[in-house]
Amino acid sequence: MRERYVLLGLARARAGWFRMVAQWATAAILPAEFLRCVSVQELRARLRSGRAFSAILIDGQVPGLDRDLIAEAAEVGVSVLVVDGDPTRDWRELGAAAVLAEAFSRDELVEVLQATSTAVGAADLDPIVPADQRPAAHGELVAVCGPGGTGASTVAIALAQGLAAGEGWAPEGGDGAGGGRRASGRGGRGGKTVAPTVLLADLCRVADQAMLHDSRVLVPSIQEVVEAHRTSVPPRHVLLEQTFDVPSRGYRLLLGLRRHQHWVSLRPRAVEVTLDSLQSLVDVVVADVEADVEGEAETGSTDVEDRNLLARATLARAEVVVVVGEPSMKGLAAVVRTIDDLLAFGIPADRLLPVVNRAPRSPRARAELTAAVAKISRANLGSVVGVAVERPPLANPLYLPERDVDDALRDGVSLPAGMARSLARGVTAIRERADRPLVARQPEPLAIAPGSFRGFTAQEGSGS
Repeated sequence: MRERYVLLGLARARAGWFRMVAQWATAAILPAEFLRCVSVQELRARLRSGRAFSAILIDGQVPGLDRDLIAEAAEVGVSVLVVDGDPTRDWRELGAAAVLAEAFSRDELVEVLQATSTAVGAADLDPIVPADQRPAAHGELVAVCGPGGTGASTVAIALAQGLAAGEGWAPEGGDGAGGGRRASGRGGRGGKTVAPTVLLADLCRVADQAMLHDSRVLVPSIQEVVEAHRTSVPPRHVLLEQTFDVPSRGYRLLLGLRRHQHWVSLRPRAVEVTLDSLQSLVDVVVADVEADVEGEAETGSTDVEDRNLLARATLARAEVVVVVGEPSMKGLAAVVRTIDDLLAFGIPADRLLPVVNRAPRSPRARAELTAAVAKISRANLGSVVGVAVERPPLANPLYLPERDVDDALRDGVSLPAGMARSLARGVTAIRERADRPLVARQPEPLAIAPGSFRGFTAQEGSGS
C-alpha cells in the first residue's frame, strides 16, 4: 500500500471545511484517509488505540481543545492542525503544529501535512513533537504541608509574612542556592536586604486559606487560573488580577478550590503551566499543600493520581518543603511518616525542614524530640533508599512555641513577628544548604535486601 496520511477530524456542526476534506479524501483527491470523530472523548480513545495516525485536523471552536489534548497527541507522534479564523488565539503557543484559516485549498492542506506530519508507512521520519512554550519560571517555590490539625496553613501564612518582610532573604545580587533569583531593582543598595514579592497560594484539595483570611469573596481562585491556562498563557497583569492583596502582611493571596471535589476540573499540563506562571509572577511562591503524593505507580489508579495532582506537581518542583507536626506521640509519628512519604516520592532529604508547632519551651523536651525525630527518620531514610550512608542527614526540627494567633487571624493583622522571622530564616538556611540545582525527579528503585520479602512469604504460607 502506498503511503498516505491518516487524519483524525473533529469540528463543530455544519463546518464547511470539514465536509470538504471528507470529499477530497473520498474522491482520492487528497492522499489521506479521513476519520471523522464526533467528540473529544472519541478522539482521545482513537489516540490511545495504538493505531498509527498522522495528524489531527480540529476546529478551534471545539470545546475541550486545550494544551492537554495537544500534548496527548504529541506523546504518540501525532501533530495537531487547528482550523481557526480567530487571529487572537495563539494555538502554536499551546503546541499546535500549524494553524489553518477556515477557507483553505487542497494544495495548502497537503503542503502543511508534508511539513508537519508523518505519512503512515514512512518510518524514516521522526514524529513532530511541538516545542514547549511554557513561560520561564523565575521565582522560587516553597511548599508547606503536614498532617491534619498541625497548623500547617497558619505556618504557611507566617512564612509568607516573614519572607515578604525580607527576613532571612539574601542581599541583592547574592549567589544563593536559588541560582541568583532574587528581587532586583526594587530598592536596596550596597548589599541591603531586598524584600521579595511573595504569593501565598492555597493548593490544598481541602482549602482553608479563604477562611483563615476571612475572605467573603471566593472567586477568582486556583480553579479559574488553571482554566485560563488550558488554552493560553494569561499576561502578567491578568494573572495579578486573579490574586488578592494582603497589605497587613505584605503578600498576595491566591485562593484555593471552593469545594474539595472540584479537583476533577484540573488537568495535568494546565496545572504545570499554571505553576510556571505563578513562579514568573513573583520572587517567592509559598504553597499551602497536602502531603498526599500517591500516584498511579503506587496505587494502580489514575484517579488517585489526578486527585493528588496539585500536591504532586507542587512538591516535585519545590526548592524547600516545610513539614509541620506537633509534639505529641501521635504527632511525632505522623510527621515522620509524612517525611518518609516525601522521601519515597523523590524529594531530597536536604530540602526538607521539619517544623514542630506548639512546641514545648523546655530545652530538654526539645532535645528529646530532636533525638526522636533523628532516630526514626534515619531508619525511614534507610528503608527508602536501601542504604542510609549516601543520603544527607535530615535537618533538625524548627520549634515554634505555642502562640495565640486566632485574634490576629480574625482581625486580619500580622502574625507574631518572631514566628514569621524564625520560619523565614529556617527556610533560607535549608535553601542555602541544598546548593545543587533542582532536576526532574524520577522514582528511585528500591534495593532488595535479604529478608525484605519475608512479609509476603508469611502471607502466602498462612493462606496455603
